[in-house]
Amino acid sequence: MKKKVPLLLACLLFACLSGYSQKITYSEPDRDDSRTLNFEAVGKMNGKILVYKNYRDLHYIATYDNDMKMTEKVKLEFLTYRVINTEFIQYPDYLYMIYQYQRRSVMYCMAVKLDGSGKKLGEPVQLDSTDNINYSANNKIYSVINSDDKQKIMVFKINTRNDKLHVLTTSLFNKDLVLQKKTRLNINMPQRNDFLSEFTLDNEGDMVCVKASGTTSNDNINKITLIIKPALSDFYSSADLKVGNIFLDDVRIKADNINKHYLITSYLSKTKRGNIEGLYYTLWDKVQNKEILNATTVFSDEFREDAKGEGNLKAAFNDYFLKNIILRKDGGFIIVSESAYTSSRGNTLNRWDYLYGSPYWSPVDYYSWNSPIGYYPWWRSSMFGNSNSLTRYFADNVAVISFEPNGKMEWSNVIRKSQYDDNTDNFIGYGILNTGDQLHFIFNLQEKRSMILSDQSVSPIGQVNRNPTFKNLDKGYDFMPRHAKQVSARVTIVPCQYRGFTCFAKLEF
Repeated sequence: MKKKVPLLLACLLFACLSGYSQKITYSEPDRDDSRTLNFEAVGKMNGKILVYKNYRDLHYIATYDNDMKMTEKVKLEFLTYRVINTEFIQYPDYLYMIYQYQRRSVMYCMAVKLDGSGKKLGEPVQLDSTDNINYSANNKIYSVINSDDKQKIMVFKINTRNDKLHVLTTSLFNKDLVLQKKTRLNINMPQRNDFLSEFTLDNEGDMVCVKASGTTSNDNINKITLIIKPALSDFYSSADLKVGNIFLDDVRIKADNINKHYLITSYLSKTKRGNIEGLYYTLWDKVQNKEILNATTVFSDEFREDAKGEGNLKAAFNDYFLKNIILRKDGGFIIVSESAYTSSRGNTLNRWDYLYGSPYWSPVDYYSWNSPIGYYPWWRSSMFGNSNSLTRYFADNVAVISFEPNGKMEWSNVIRKSQYDDNTDNFIGYGILNTGDQLHFIFNLQEKRSMILSDQSVSPIGQVNRNPTFKNLDKGYDFMPRHAKQVSARVTIVPCQYRGFTCFAKLEF
């Protein structure tokens, strides 16, 4: 009997520890942070959480301590013109804020170095500028990408004035924002519906993107060309990837810096505008400069049955869009996609209404600077409908698929959920936290008349675990998990609203 007491105590202690394995700490609502606040959880530095806040022409960096108490709120006084877009790149001891603004007929792309409190560590520097903007731009002209190790940063823009010849201008910087190479590339676009998408920068500073071709402006992709621009070169190479007798859309690229590969993947259909049948994926070896894997996986009826919502089996994946690509060290990869669609005035829009992309989750928008209309490869105005009409956003099941390095599907599983909201998508969708041993999916679930923040995780062998409800789920907080930002190995910041004010919650696993 005495031998059982320590074991019993150990079990009780383990139960207590596991019961508090998930913890939520809320920030206090700031009366300046209305529900119309623009925000971004920037990251964690020197033990403090940094959040960017913008309301009209006011810009701040707010810092929070370990208890989510605001310790400082620094106004960014140097932003004297209307800012069109902001990007943040964080390092251990500082961060860059990259922003755009228009002054008269010139668009400027600027960067400023900030410390862990949001204070300037130097004057803003100009990265690039564009002249002859003869209109008031509301959309960004420049896009910013960085390598995984953050040692390389690229700013680029696309001029699409000539339908047959797009001009891509790239500026490559090192981590100290010293210009390494500026290049102006003329890219032939022989077909009327050609477009550039999915720009990626690898750790060596090489840029890759895809030139995709469709038969019409909102139809399948039947041809994809991989474009590679070496870091210090004034030229680019291109290679047509094998597609065969299938049709693609929603193409994505991921740079595998460990194995020196580029992974290109997309959903596929066997007929034009047909049902989604499976996944297409290609591996390009940058050392050998050739395609080393070209494969497709057709989904089984069992997987389709698991993934489908209320529709029929054949149409099970028609509303799924690629969201995350997670690379493994051995060259394998995990693809995560989510069922997402909208309806307006009772008319549900399918994937053909969104022009090669999710209805509201596009990873990067690329705009031209030849007219106020801009260039929208992922976007179509019909998804918004009339400004006075009701738009309902839906976000349903999440499919997770793991592939071996040779391209063979290893396992698949589905996280089941059903979400919708009217006129906003802020409270639906999911946030993802990678703890190394698990992929945690954080999302709201409807219980009675309230939304409950839930956590389901996927193990390395594909098992879905429905974890206990979060402790300290205070009433009145509405979480926005799709805006969540992982700031350390087991901590993520989730924006939320409380009584009409925006605040932030720290989730610890």
